Amino acid sequence: MIITKKWFLLCLFIPIVVSCSTSYDVIIKGGMIYDGMGGTPYVADIGVLDGAIKNIGKINTTAGLTIDANGSIVSPGFIDMHTHCESGLGTEKGKNAKNYLMQGVTTVVTGNCGGGTYRVEEFFNKLESQGIGLNVIHLVGHAMIRGNVMGQEAREPTDEELEQMKQHLAQGMEEGAAGFSTGLFYAPGSFAKTDEIVELAKVVKTYDGIYASHIRDESNYNIGLKEAVKEAITVGEQAGIPVEISHIKALGKPVWGMAEDVCEIIENARERDVRVYADQYPYMASSTGLSAAVIPRWVQAGGKMRDRLENPELLSKIKKEISENIDRRGGAESLVIVSFSKNRDFDGKSLLEISRMMEMTLVDTAIYLVLNGSPSIISFNMQEADLEYFMKKPYVMTGSDGNIQIPDKSFPHPRSYGTFPRKIRKYVLKNKWISMEQAIRAATSLPAEILGLDDRGILKEEGVADILVFDPERISDKATYDAPHQYSEGVLYLMIGGELVIENGSYKGVLAGSPIRRNKK
Repeated sequence: MIITKKWFLLCLFIPIVVSCSTSYDVIIKGGMIYDGMGGTPYVADIGVLDGAIKNIGKINTTAGLTIDANGSIVSPGFIDMHTHCESGLGTEKGKNAKNYLMQGVTTVVTGNCGGGTYRVEEFFNKLESQGIGLNVIHLVGHAMIRGNVMGQEAREPTDEELEQMKQHLAQGMEEGAAGFSTGLFYAPGSFAKTDEIVELAKVVKTYDGIYASHIRDESNYNIGLKEAVKEAITVGEQAGIPVEISHIKALGKPVWGMAEDVCEIIENARERDVRVYADQYPYMASSTGLSAAVIPRWVQAGGKMRDRLENPELLSKIKKEISENIDRRGGAESLVIVSFSKNRDFDGKSLLEISRMMEMTLVDTAIYLVLNGSPSIISFNMQEADLEYFMKKPYVMTGSDGNIQIPDKSFPHPRSYGTFPRKIRKYVLKNKWISMEQAIRAATSLPAEILGLDDRGILKEEGVADILVFDPERISDKATYDAPHQYSEGVLYLMIGGELVIENGSYKGVLAGSPIRRNKK
């Protein structure tokens, strides 16, 4: 065969034509790309095919769907490092996770604060069989494994009990968990000493997992905020695994202004090559159970809280400590009831208001509420200067500490509906505490980094197509403390694994999520 110059040139041209005519499932045209890494944004197109990003650049071809992203921001889907979505995702009404999708969240981490099941395969199989609205990463919870082995016992485990806890933890890791969480402020986690946590964390090291901790004290309840941060770092350092400090804060007047000291402790550890991170929600109120906030842990030991609260010989001492805990969290006016099934008139009311309604003392009112349902509360206990200081740190990511919410008449913390848009609207665009690049990195590549996700959290070719398109002029949280059940606005398009779940600002009813099994051997 004689190869002419004309034929040679044609052969060179053919591959170019084929490349240019590649068809995509979706093309996102002309958006401002924030790739998640924190670098300078740029305008480009994104071509998606078979659930993956195939091209980022100038695309001149066809697609099943073309999205005009001109004037919009295109970023990786947000990864919420800290949620309590596990129970809600398992329900028919909550499985779509709409309150998270409308914020631009494509992946949530469940099992935080010690509350995650170690029966991970069972949990994931249930989610897969029913379908879920977003991706799920799971942590095995210390409270679950300790409670299963020891109940509420306030003592050290025997060698046999510790070995049984290790077996539970290993089971969860083998079945796909990403790490190990503790809630050392809560019973029964509060009854564990540091050595116990270190020994368990060494199991996680075998599976390249992480350690996430609701630290022992975010105020001055027991060892104090700074010592509690040091304890979390000690666990990670001795076990040789990354540390993630949950919902970092300085809670209550006794520790206001300590953010700088806390960050110095973290940064000193990072200089020693300890991988320490933290997550934060952009609100100055926290949320927890009333009993966790005001009832001393010794009263809860052994599961005998009711007996002790009804014991006349102990009541004087207990009431004194409850009063101190109420003051520590900002006073009775700052403790607001989320939902109280025995009397809906209490919903959204402060402990002070309820005590007046019941004509009882503050402490007696608190005891009554605990003994008759122990409702969740919202507690206004933080200072804006500390919030700002933490938020600016490059190792602090965004996490809602929220859960699945279905609109009703209760008064949950608005963070479950508004965390990610609020951070952008209030603290990037309005207050200008941080840049858009940093806010997006804190919600994408930073959590992906600690979780060891190499195919998500960054917009890159061959990465999974978890993609968010939002309008920077409209992105905002609508949920408030007085009216929390309001979805965020401004998310125009949201794609999970290449499947569109939000289109033109509306949820499509698609269940495109799946469990992400980590460290599966």
